[in-house]
Formats: sequence, structure tokens, C-alpha cells
Amino acid sequence: MTSTSTSLPDSLIATLPGSAYTDPAIFTQEQERIFETMWFCAARASDLAKPGAFRTYQVGRESILITRARDNSVRAYFNVCRHRGARLCTEESGEVKRAFQCPYHAWTYGLDGKLVAAPNLTKMPDVGRTEYGLVSVAVREWLGYVWVCLAEHPPSFEEEVMGEIVARLGDVESIERYGIENLSVGKRIVYDVQANWKLIIENFMECYHCATIHPELTEVLPEFADGYAAQYYVGHGAEFGDEVRGFTVDGSEGLDRIPGVAEDQDRRYYAITVRPQVFINLVPDHVIFHRMYPMSEDRTVVECDWLYLPHVVESGKDVSRSVELFHRVNQQDFEACERTQPAMSSRMYAKGGVLVPSEHHIGAFHDWVNERLGTPQA
Repeated sequence: MTSTSTSLPDSLIATLPGSAYTDPAIFTQEQERIFETMWFCAARASDLAKPGAFRTYQVGRESILITRARDNSVRAYFNVCRHRGARLCTEESGEVKRAFQCPYHAWTYGLDGKLVAAPNLTKMPDVGRTEYGLVSVAVREWLGYVWVCLAEHPPSFEEEVMGEIVARLGDVESIERYGIENLSVGKRIVYDVQANWKLIIENFMECYHCATIHPELTEVLPEFADGYAAQYYVGHGAEFGDEVRGFTVDGSEGLDRIPGVAEDQDRRYYAITVRPQVFINLVPDHVIFHRMYPMSEDRTVVECDWLYLPHVVESGKDVSRSVELFHRVNQQDFEACERTQPAMSSRMYAKGGVLVPSEHHIGAFHDWVNERLGTPQA
């Protein structure tokens, strides 16, 4: 999946070819070798408020059921009945009292995944309740989110997920100071983006486009107008403009500052990409947490949470100015990705495009994708 462009000037490097964004076979490989083998951030833990609450998600090619068990632990299972393979839960979210019952033949499973009932089950004493229970998926809770891994032998969460934070911020403590697991969702917006997931990642990683399409963001973060994204430098946070009082659409005063935020993190914005599908944005008074769900080679659902101190949300304080800033950024970015997606199938882009110096770090992302897919490097 490499570009075949040759004889580029030293200041330019090649992108992936257009087929990387349009070929269903390549997307299937990505589902198999990326989304189904890595840790995938699926749910906000607070959305599973009590035992029996559940949500379903597409992870790679699989439907995954996430629920909270009677012992208050979070469990994840393949959303497939062990009898004849019917989808167990067809709704995106809901709540059951004690068990999940397949709507086809009424095989019933406890919140711990064990088979607890089925028509004529007592006449089949050789059917193991655990052996024929739901198939579990590895689960971790971190930063207030539920991460799942479909791999039979999951990779190290510390190396794969926490390691991305260390690579970006220099240490894990820098993000833990925000106490993301204790924040409350003040706003959630779901975007249905008609573009390949990699276009969205690439867009988030660079700021070469910021001066062109993000007027509100560059007013708040003036250095972004120069084209270098905060992610370009390890540990760097983009500083608010001198006259800016908060991370809001008009630069007005923000909300209550998160107590754990260090002095050197105040009045700064940090952007983090956690491969394969998470974006985290840190500012002093709130956190913006994106989860991408790649649905096809040209469609990606993005769920975005704006997280604030609990008392800010509970008191009904107006969060609209802070929400509006990044909502506009999201709309501007996703519109750009949707403008780009159709051209990926053009003969003019068959060999790909180019990356300028402030985008060269995207080349490392492309190398990573090729490595995950086992694609020979150019």
C-alpha cells in the first residue's frame, strides 16, 4: 500500500496511494490487522451506570456487546448467540435486569456471560454453562473509558495505549493530572463522516490547514496559524493568545479549572493521537475525547465527548461556548475530509500526493499502517 512516486524534492515525501483510502480489500485488511488486534476505545464507562446496562459497538468486522456485571465490573462479549449465531442484542444501547436472551431461540446468558437457560436445557446435562456461554473479549478501563481487544492474546495495554501518551507528552502523569475518569459528559455529538478513517487521522495530526479553515481556533491558538501542530513536538502544548481568556469560540472566560492541572499546563492546549482511533484534547477546564468507529472504506462514525468537572455539569452551567469552538473545528475538519475522499479514486491521485515538512510526521503514520498490514515499503 505504498506510493510509487519518485524523484521528489528533499522537502517533500510521498503519501499513501489513493487506493489506500478507497479499496474495500485494504479496508478489510485494516479491520483484521489493526482494529481487531489492537486495543480499541469503545465506551464511556459512565454510560454503563449500573448492572445490566449495555451498549453495542462495531469493532473491526465484529459486533461487540459491553455491559456491567452484577459485581459492577465491565464485561465485553462477541454479540453472537452460541446456538445458531443470531445477533444477541440488536439495539445500540439498553438495559436488562439479569440476563440477555436471544430473540431467535431464547438461549439466555447471565451478565457474566454464562449460559443460564434455554428451551429443554435440563434435558441436555452435557452442555456446559461456561463452555457454551458468550465468548469474552479482553477489557480495560482507563481515563474513564472502556477499551476492548479482540485478539486472542492482547498486546500490552501499557505499551500500546499508555505508550502513545508517553510518546506525545513525555509521561503518563501529564494526562492523569486532568482526572479524566472523574469528569462528566457535558455534551456529546456524533458525526457521520463520509471519509476514510486515515484521512481523519492525518487531518488531526497536522495544522498546515489551520490558517485556511480554522479561523476560530487560530484566534485562540495563534501559533497554529504558522502550520505546525502541537503534536509535532513531544511535550508541547499550544499556548493561548495573550488576549484569550478561555478555550471558547470567542476567547471568553472558560469554566472552572480542573484542580490537578499543573501550572505549566495552564493556558495550553495539548492534542494526542492514540492509534488506531482515539483523539484526546486537553485544556485547563475541560477535555475533548474523540472515538472513531471505521464503518467502511469511505465512512467513519466519530463520537465526541466534552468532559467537565462534575459540579459544572450538575449545576447546569453554560458550556456552549467551549463546545461550539471544537464543534466548529470538527465540522471544518470533517468537511475537508469529505472533500478529499472523492479525489482518492481519481487517476490523478493513483500514486498519491505529497507531504510538506510540517506534515512529515504523517509519513511515520503511513509507515505504521504499512507495517501493520505487512505491506512492503517503497
